[in-house]
Order: sequence, then structure tokens, then C-alpha cells
Amino acid sequence: MAPLFLFGLSLTVSLLAISRKSVPFTRPAQMQTVTLIPGDGIGPEISAAVVKIFESAKAPIRWEERNVTAIKGPGGKWMIPPDAKESMDRSKIGLKGPLKTPIAAGHPSMNLLLRKTFDLYANVRPCVSIEGYKTPYTDVDLVTIRENTEGEYSGIEHVIVDGVVQSIKLITENASRRIAEYAFEYARNNQRSSVTAVHKANIMRMSDGLFLRKCREVAENYKDIKFTEMYLDTVCLNMVQDPTQFDVLVMPNLYGDILSDLCAGLIGGLGVTPSGNIGANGVAIFESVHGTAPDIAGLDLANPTALLLSAVMMLRHMGLHEYASRIQTACFDTIRDKKVLTKDLGGNSKCSEFTSEICHRVQDLA
Repeated sequence: MAPLFLFGLSLTVSLLAISRKSVPFTRPAQMQTVTLIPGDGIGPEISAAVVKIFESAKAPIRWEERNVTAIKGPGGKWMIPPDAKESMDRSKIGLKGPLKTPIAAGHPSMNLLLRKTFDLYANVRPCVSIEGYKTPYTDVDLVTIRENTEGEYSGIEHVIVDGVVQSIKLITENASRRIAEYAFEYARNNQRSSVTAVHKANIMRMSDGLFLRKCREVAENYKDIKFTEMYLDTVCLNMVQDPTQFDVLVMPNLYGDILSDLCAGLIGGLGVTPSGNIGANGVAIFESVHGTAPDIAGLDLANPTALLLSAVMMLRHMGLHEYASRIQTACFDTIRDKKVLTKDLGGNSKCSEFTSEICHRVQDLA
């Protein structure tokens, strides 16, 4: 029996994994609804690309498109639009493009608001080297798992006196245990061999000390998984020297934000890095974590790879492994062949041309 915190998550061996293995197509699946949040800037373009590729793959997904802009509810509290929340409450699964946060006093980060609204406590980012996309590293295959709800990002700040601001780092026993359990369960179900807890308990003895203590306690229940603990700065140093020494890494919020981007840089950047946010009660939102790129919005120059691979994670989460495998194979083959690539991938093709090439390859794999 899986731990109670999983609340119906379909944690299978290939859950959220990114790999080059192909799964043969066997049978049509029942249509499922997904809430699509196109986002801002290039978001609508890359979302449209994903929808087109899914149509070519005949993936059994019904899209329910919703826009997300923070509004003020009763008492002046920021909230997402009711129709978007109702859609997510029904579908339980979302795919989200990049969102901008308006520069205005008191306006919340849209990503933070979504995480808090749906208690998306675990951010999962697989970082796997893509064959044919040259970077200084060729054998990266690791996963960062970030606690998503507290830490320095709790948003608890105040002015003590003029010129002095205090920001409170919140670490709780329950959240620390929950993310540690998720990390070990992920490792076990994806046949990963080790989990590394990333911390600075030597400096923040109480807050990071609590996080580390919960990781140690949870590790006692997973004797089949090797457990190590390492300071954040040491991880960063070792990561750029030899990323192959790491497997699954679990960490508090701020460290996860920084380290997951560093790991994305090892495989070519945020434009090729997928991401999933797993929450309580079976809710999950998958997203591209790059920016809105307003300078190229509407010019048919965007690269949809990150959102597409996030959608592949989504399909695996939903148990639609055959469709996920075909789409991922088509994407990786397109990048490996280097004939039709967007500019950031080293080519001169437009987003629509890159998308069409993947669509053709998906159809050929049917």
C-alpha cells in the first residue's frame, strides 16, 4: 500500500520519467479531459503546437482551455478565476504554458498562486541528455524533486524598521516528511538507485535541520534505496564536475529552484526541460518552466520542446504510456536528425515547421 500522501497517484515504473525506450502501441484508450492553460507570450503558440502533435498521435485527450489571471476575491484575497479552478477540480490534470506576473504592488506570482491553490507540493524535473543536441555533458540522467509550498518562498516578509526587512523561512515537519516520502517512492517506482537530500543544516540548524531529520527518518523505510545527504554548495560543485554521480535529489523550495535550473543547463537549458507539479488529492499540473519570451511572441520562432516533454510526463502520469512513447520518440528523433530545428536548437526552422516534422514522425510510428 502506497503512503497516504499519494492520494491516488498512479505511480508506475515509468511515471514522469523521460527515456528513449519505445513502447509499442496496442489499443485505443478512453478519452480524458485535461485543463489547458496556454499562458502568456509564446505560451499560446507552443500550446497550439502540443495540441497539434497530440492530434497527430490520436492521443485520447479532450482539452478544456482556461486563462489564468489573478483576481481579487472576497476580502481582497488573490485567487485564480473560478472557471479555471472548477476545471482543474474536475479534470485533476493540467498542462500550463509560461505565465507572466504583472509588475504591480501586491500582485502575486501566478505560479506560486497555482501551487498554493492546489497544494502542488512536489516539483519534479527529469534532466536527461538529448541525443544529437550537443552540450558539454552527454550522459546526464537525474531527477530533481523540490518541495514546492514553503521555505523562503512562503511569502512571509515585513519591515522591522526603515531600511531593515525580514523574510521568514518556513520549514514544517509535515511538508518535509511528505516531500521525502515522495522522493523515495519516486525512486523506488522508477527503478532509481539513490536519493540525495540537499541542505544547509550546518548553517540553518533548526530549519534545514528539521528537513534533513525527516529525510533520514523516511530513508529508514526504504532500505532498498541508497540515501546520502550533501550541502547545497557541494552539490553545485560536484554537479558541474560530474553530474552522473547523482540520481534523485530532494530539497527545500529555494534550493530546488536554483539547482533544478542548473541541472537544466547541463542538458541544454529550460527550452528542453520538462516539469511536473504533483499535488494532494490527485491533482497535477505539468508545465514549461521557461519564460514567456515576449520578444519572439507571435513570430513563429518559439521552441515547444519543453512543453511537449512536459505533456509526455503528463501522459505517463495518466497511464497513457504508448502515446507518451510515440510522441517522445518523434521529438527526440527530430532533434537527433538536425534537419528541422528551431533557432535555439541550432537550426533555422520555424515553430510550425518543427511541429509539423514531429507530427509526421508521430504518424509514421503509428
